[in-house]
Amino acid sequence: MSGHSKFANIKHKKEKNDAAKGKIFTIIGRELAVAVKEGGPDPANNSRLRDVIAKAKANNMPNDTIDRGIKKAAGDANSVNYEYVSYEGYGPSGIAIIVDALTDNKNRTAANVRNAFTKGGGNVGTQGCVSYMFDKKGQIIVAKEEYEGDADELMMTALDSGAEDFSEEEDSFEIITDSDTFSEVRQALEEANIPMASAEVTMIPQNYVELASEEDIKKLQKTLDLLDEDDDVQQVYHNWDE
Repeated sequence: MSGHSKFANIKHKKEKNDAAKGKIFTIIGRELAVAVKEGGPDPANNSRLRDVIAKAKANNMPNDTIDRGIKKAAGDANSVNYEYVSYEGYGPSGIAIIVDALTDNKNRTAANVRNAFTKGGGNVGTQGCVSYMFDKKGQIIVAKEEYEGDADELMMTALDSGAEDFSEEEDSFEIITDSDTFSEVRQALEEANIPMASAEVTMIPQNYVELASEEDIKKLQKTLDLLDEDDDVQQVYHNWDE
């Protein structure tokens, strides 16, 4: 894991998101709607909703926008018909890609995802074809520029609350949790007023793959850009060593 600047990657994503806030807000809005439908509108009794709210705040979604989204979902609970779907496949040089989507039309989403893979010279595979190369973990990033406390103190807070691992990068601290204990760890850090640049359950590659060919890099970027532009796509994971 060392050598990968997590915070730099997150800043890069945020800068892209800042240019298209509508996209990230659409993604989070759908996640809010599903979380409310599944567990109710009260974050105190709905850990999934608490996690989505934390994600919304990390992406600078205004509080009133979050509140409106929750109220709208609570009022229209029966009309929320988004389904989670996941696709797995390969990009150039066997790069492993997982696409998580939240959609109200699975046929449309499947066609768009397949098109993105094809245009980048890759192909969609069967369920499980690449997910075994990833570990599903909670990942919390604390940026050094936002955190003024002591590193050892942060580590103890994280580990005492149930984190599995703590590592220091050049510009950030990375906290890894089991996916089942992520909510508790994130909440403990929030209660300790520790600023989080990112906090989410993610798929972490067991190994990273470098691309030597400029052509392959362009093809993979084409796939990733097309997926990023699709409102149904919530998250894309890959093992490309950028």
